[in-house]
Amino acid sequence: MRIVVATSNRGKLSELRSLLPESAELVTTGELGLTLPDETGSDFVENALIKARAATGTDLMGIADDSGLIVDALGGAPGIFSARFAGEHATDEQNNCKLTELLAGLGPDERTARFCSAVAMVMPDGKEFVATGRVEGAIVDDPRGTNGFGYDPHFEIDDPDATEFTGLTMAEISLDEKNRISHRARAYRNLLKQLERSRLFNGTEAFARIGGENGADVVGRR
Repeated sequence: MRIVVATSNRGKLSELRSLLPESAELVTTGELGLTLPDETGSDFVENALIKARAATGTDLMGIADDSGLIVDALGGAPGIFSARFAGEHATDEQNNCKLTELLAGLGPDERTARFCSAVAMVMPDGKEFVATGRVEGAIVDDPRGTNGFGYDPHFEIDDPDATEFTGLTMAEISLDEKNRISHRARAYRNLLKQLERSRLFNGTEAFARIGGENGADVVGRR
């Protein structure tokens, strides 16, 4: 099963390889010479669909996710602009620096946040499937951990469905552990359930790799 992945983010691609069934052969839009469209949507779902549709015309399934950090004290920012919070070509370090500067002086109860993800799959016949997931936490000033990417070192987990990791940052847990609780894993888990219900493939292998049942919200088929 070949799937076109609409991303140029190595971190996301690595996580996706660990989430989908091993039988899935992933090829990026770049490898096919396809240009990623601009993310002009107003939310994560719209942006995920825009990117997944980039595979249209290849006779392959297209998959994409759009994810980001929502901080309550910042009115939901950085949101869909998470990857470019500090500027169009900002590094993770620059984005994290801006985030912690904006939250300087706020107490623990004022730092609530969540990672959100929307995953879209577009079939060769035009059918579209979308699912979302999220994980709750809070922002800490000092980075902890060496795993993950993006805002992971500053995101301290505080999720009712992941209490075993309370107090740890996303960067302090292993990839296998992250794949049990992360926003992206929860969204993909829900997407796989939809695909299995549609009898597109048996998701048993994928469920075994992702594990768990919590935290994903269905958006549905389009």
